[in-house]
Amino acid sequence: MAPPFPLPAPMRRALHLARQAQAAGEVPIGAVVTRDGVIIGEGENRNRRDRDPTAHAEIVALRAAATWLDDFRLTGCDLWVTLEPCPMCAGAIAHARIARLYYAAADPKGGAIEQGPRLFTQPQCLHRPDVYAGLAEAEASALLRDFFAARR
Repeated sequence: MAPPFPLPAPMRRALHLARQAQAAGEVPIGAVVTRDGVIIGEGENRNRRDRDPTAHAEIVALRAAATWLDDFRLTGCDLWVTLEPCPMCAGAIAHARIARLYYAAADPKGGAIEQGPRLFTQPQCLHRPDVYAGLAEAEASALLRDFFAARR
């Protein structure tokens, strides 16, 4: 069943990046940073290819956006990602001062936004983006489910 509204272009791009990651043997997660509706950074999981435990899609996208803006603060930017961010990525999102976080699928095992530590609700969290969950959830969940089923 199609969603009742067109999927925003940044989430479509994040899903495309997730499929690219999957084709490269990575966990299929994609992320896009936008400012004023323009994509200024994007990334896909690159842990295996880069031999880097921090090369999650969100971190790759945040780094690209920071380079684009020539600033480590991404004030006024939105992050679109296909899976609920983990604690590491949630911390980076807060430090970058992302304005809005859109994510597709919940991550009951490793998520840190509405699962697990719920980082943005902690008093030590100095910045809390607006969070919108569930956009393209079925498609993102299917990508992950198929990826891990093929590995078993």
